[in-house]
Amino acid sequence: MNEFLHPTEGQYVQHHLDYLQLNLHNFRLGDGGFWTLNLDTLAVSIIIGGIFLIIFRIVARSATSGIPGKLQNCIEMMVEFVQNMVKEGFHGRSELIAPLALTLFIWIFLMNLIDLIPVDLIPNVLYLFGIKDFRDIATDDLNVTSAMAGAVFILIIFYNIKIKGRHLLTEVLCKPFGVWLLPINILFRFLEEIVKPVSLSLRLYGNMFAGELIFILIALLPWWIQWTLGGIWSIFHVLIITLQAFIFMMLTIVYMSMAQESHD
Repeated sequence: MNEFLHPTEGQYVQHHLDYLQLNLHNFRLGDGGFWTLNLDTLAVSIIIGGIFLIIFRIVARSATSGIPGKLQNCIEMMVEFVQNMVKEGFHGRSELIAPLALTLFIWIFLMNLIDLIPVDLIPNVLYLFGIKDFRDIATDDLNVTSAMAGAVFILIIFYNIKIKGRHLLTEVLCKPFGVWLLPINILFRFLEEIVKPVSLSLRLYGNMFAGELIFILIALLPWWIQWTLGGIWSIFHVLIITLQAFIFMMLTIVYMSMAQESHD
């Protein structure tokens, strides 16, 4: 209790970096290990995803062809923006890509947006209900970014097989150096494919983790300078959280487009 109310600087930072975990072996909270769920990450990502779906569902059901309201107008602008990005970056034909891109962009942006909430607000409120550790930024959990990147990677493999069929085997074995350098071709193709989910997950995770850590360090400063530095960093961070959602979406579109292109 004293560590929470009067922590040292190290304890304060560590407190904000600890997850609310559930060990699946003994179903005990707070225990780490391999078979462990980060309950705070799951809760935040599911809640944010639910809010996203509810808002879009309400707007879709109440949409009018006349003069739209502010919320409908905002969502229509986002949908049109994503559609234009898909038209420019995706050179195939698929009914999946646009909804996938929109979902990734909005979901990631909303999860990133929580980083602008004061770092102590949500943890302090939850502490009143007995929850000691809670991280409210889902995208600074490598498990979340890796899961989203992994789902995109599975779709990339699926589209490679669906579009190219047996020609995919020829592409993997013979490109770019010909059949005589088959092992090198396979190695190059493996590296080319595996770097896609790795780059997607680590880029988002690294930027969001660094952003949260800066907010935590600012919170350690005297109160009279916290608001100045925090305000400046928040303004800059708005660009970061938007850009990271956009980059994840655009790379997904580009990778899916590449999966449908032949190297012949």
